[in-house]
Amino acid sequence: MTTWFHSWRAAVRIARRDAWRYKGRSFLVLAMIALPILGVSALDLTLRSAELTPAQRMERTLGAADARFSDARAAGVAILQDPAGEQHIPAGDYDSPGESWPDGPTDVTKSIPAGSTVLTDSRGSAKLTTRHGLLQAEVRELAAADPVARGIMRLQEGRFPEKDDEIAATTRFLESSGLSVGSTLTARGFDRTYVISGSYELPSDLKAQQVNALPGAFLAPYAKAVEKAGLPKPEDSTTYLVKKSGGFTWNTVQAINAKGVLVTSRAVALDPPADSEVPLYQKEGWANYESGGADAAALAAVGTVVGLAMLEICLLAGPAFAVGARRSRRQLGLVGANGGARSHIRAIVLSGGLVIGIAAALVGMVLALVLTFALRPLLEDYMGQRFGGFTVRPLELLAIAALAILTGLLSAIVPAVTASRQTVLASLTGRRGVRRSNRVLPLIGFGAVLLGAAIALYGSVVSDQFVLVAGGSAIAELGVVAMTPALVGLFGRASRWLPLSPRLALRDAVRNRGRTAPAVAAVLAAVAGTVAVSTYAASSDAQSLAAYEASLPYGAVAALVTEEGGRDVPEVRDAVQRTLPVDVRADVFRIAVGKPGCAPYDEGEGCGRFEVVTPPANECPLWVSTPDGSDPAEKYSKEQRRALAKDWRCLSPDGNGIYVDGGLLIADAPLLKVLGIDDPGAARALADGKLLSFRKPQVDRDGAVGIKLITDPKAADRAAEQNKPVPGELKSFTAYQVPGSPDSYGVQSVLSPAAAKAAGLTTVPLGAFFSTDRIPSTEERQKLDAEIAKLGSNVELTVEQGWVDENELVLLALTVFAGLVTIGAAGIATGLAQADAEADLKTLAAVGAPPGVRRMLSGFQCGVVAAMGVVLGSAAGVLPAVGLRLTEEREQMRFYQEALDNGWGGAGDAPPYVPIIVPWETLAALLVAVPLGAALLAALVTRSRGALARRAAH
Repeated sequence: MTTWFHSWRAAVRIARRDAWRYKGRSFLVLAMIALPILGVSALDLTLRSAELTPAQRMERTLGAADARFSDARAAGVAILQDPAGEQHIPAGDYDSPGESWPDGPTDVTKSIPAGSTVLTDSRGSAKLTTRHGLLQAEVRELAAADPVARGIMRLQEGRFPEKDDEIAATTRFLESSGLSVGSTLTARGFDRTYVISGSYELPSDLKAQQVNALPGAFLAPYAKAVEKAGLPKPEDSTTYLVKKSGGFTWNTVQAINAKGVLVTSRAVALDPPADSEVPLYQKEGWANYESGGADAAALAAVGTVVGLAMLEICLLAGPAFAVGARRSRRQLGLVGANGGARSHIRAIVLSGGLVIGIAAALVGMVLALVLTFALRPLLEDYMGQRFGGFTVRPLELLAIAALAILTGLLSAIVPAVTASRQTVLASLTGRRGVRRSNRVLPLIGFGAVLLGAAIALYGSVVSDQFVLVAGGSAIAELGVVAMTPALVGLFGRASRWLPLSPRLALRDAVRNRGRTAPAVAAVLAAVAGTVAVSTYAASSDAQSLAAYEASLPYGAVAALVTEEGGRDVPEVRDAVQRTLPVDVRADVFRIAVGKPGCAPYDEGEGCGRFEVVTPPANECPLWVSTPDGSDPAEKYSKEQRRALAKDWRCLSPDGNGIYVDGGLLIADAPLLKVLGIDDPGAARALADGKLLSFRKPQVDRDGAVGIKLITDPKAADRAAEQNKPVPGELKSFTAYQVPGSPDSYGVQSVLSPAAAKAAGLTTVPLGAFFSTDRIPSTEERQKLDAEIAKLGSNVELTVEQGWVDENELVLLALTVFAGLVTIGAAGIATGLAQADAEADLKTLAAVGAPPGVRRMLSGFQCGVVAAMGVVLGSAAGVLPAVGLRLTEEREQMRFYQEALDNGWGGAGDAPPYVPIIVPWETLAALLVAVPLGAALLAALVTRSRGALARRAAH
């Protein structure tokens, strides 16, 4: 034990001195190991600090209260909830045919225990005046200064409101609005003015645009002002913060659930019940899915990434340790000459990896701690929440440090074994022994390639399992890495046809595979990953391009506003026409049922909706509602369902397009020009008061289309649930079915304003469609966004720019990364080659070789390593991408066939298209540009003349 300890202590001291003596090489290896450690450690510190304990989470949610009571909107019936108070369903069985799902308010105050301290917490929204215009913001009424609410909001400046004419605002709202503490603001259409008394932040939502007022100071009077202006009452919600002696246990929560009230309890969050005690989890489909399955998959993915990263670092750092061992071979020879065993020499070289690994771990950890602590405010702003604290998990950091040390040791293993096998005489004289390459390792690698390819092929052709494809590809790539020395030897056979300098470089690389193979393998691994991701991304892009459906004709613009009865529509239309290169403008309107200010599908008081009626004869038999609520497709055979899926009644509407209420727009002929509908008959029919139809099933046998006006949406929903006719007034219009199948971009019907008025329909402005002379520039888009922001209106803006390649930057970044790794690995191998070939270079100079040969040889040595790694990596990287694409094709085809068999919606569409595209631009850059760049760079940084040397004494 003592001998072992002293020998390793001596080895570590020698390694430490060597590392300090060769600072450049040591810093290179240390940086390669420390940078990933820095990133992983910083990520661990950030994620752990951002994690909130249950107590911290409850403080931000409840303040000092014991529970938050919320209306479950279940009309007072009993509910089942999860312990967190985030999910709930009615306790009864309401899925049976004829049963209506309970929906309605509950008087929460009746469930609050007597003697409790209660604070109301109400939320709504309003368009508030700012220095720049209007800004949609959340309005919260909570007595934030009350001790019960302490912790929900954190005061930053000033104070919380104490009077009805005061409000506080979040710091993000003040930044966006240009206001400050002491400024005044009001809401659009509101005659009250408020003074900003302070600023605050929500610790779990730093990006919130919110203002705070006292209960009853803003929302109620604002709602009255809005209703007075003829607009629907703004929606708001109220919850109750309750503080009671003893808190609320799980049993208490369940008792309150029986009254239709949802409860978020501090006591339950701190001590949650077992899943077996939660009735909600006993319901089918409501089990607690927060199990370890997803975590296991994530850990497996992380482990794979970490393993591949360690392999890459070892392959890159290994040659650097080999350089050190080669430069120290005389020192190692003296150790052997003085009685040192081969184990001592291995220990010295391994200690180099140990010293560098420990130093890298310390540097990475310290930098991670310092940077995470210093950048904490920026990290919190980026994540949008304050950390619960600066959390350090020592065991996790020690595990990360152990990875650094292990990586250093693994990087030094091969150089250590190689150095220990040299004879003492060869080490002292500087002679290089000749040693045959390992014959077993290539065979193992070849077996791994066959096994991995078989697994990947099985996964892609038979089982459709992505895991098998990825695992098999990883095994095959490791096999190629193991075969690298043998493959390098095969490359050497091409040297006979090369000129002098590249022939010398290639033969030198083949002769010294111990330093060439790791560098080639490092390049291979990086390039294989790049080619795999690039091939997969290029194939996905081709599939996305083929499946792309434009929302509008190329260059067209749509700006729609559905809120407040289109009050801001005129300003929005003018803003678009003023800032963009508009050619044709088509104003569009929508049908309003009930109050004109109601938004589509708004079920508030006095609001209704309309439906475009599909005649019963034109309804798809696979989708028709049945009296007993059963699936109508079940009465057909598989062959019948496949035939019906391609029936014209069951085909999904063509195109993607803009969503409009009921697919119906009220507009004149300019809309047809913007949409590219070139049919003179359509324009004449629209002028004659007919309804243009782009969807055949909605036209009945008499050539008419029916529009049903529904004034009582709740009654209509109940009738639909019970399979009864939906009550409402039916308007019938003579239709003109546009011939062919022109792309109407989501618009299924068009009716002129004159025809709508003649039929007694109420219409309100919706927005406009625009055609442009050219694609709007980025600057023009930014100006338009600024104009719309001043209005504070919720505008649905669409600018059709065609299909955009979102992976272009990713492919470029991957190519650059692979190029850097290639140049780095090839540079390390070239440095080792120069150290080995110094005697050969002196011989060349002695026999009259010009000084440029030294540069050329260095450049070709670097280029040869880069070229071999790139060629092998490109071939190895295609396999996983092809396997994954074949797996996706089988999966999508299986789903398509299943949809045809079951008659699902859209099943009659075209079968899936899953192409495999090779990214030739990326491959060209890797195969040509990267090796040439590496060779030129190596030639440029190499001196033409070597250092003068004394004659060796013999």
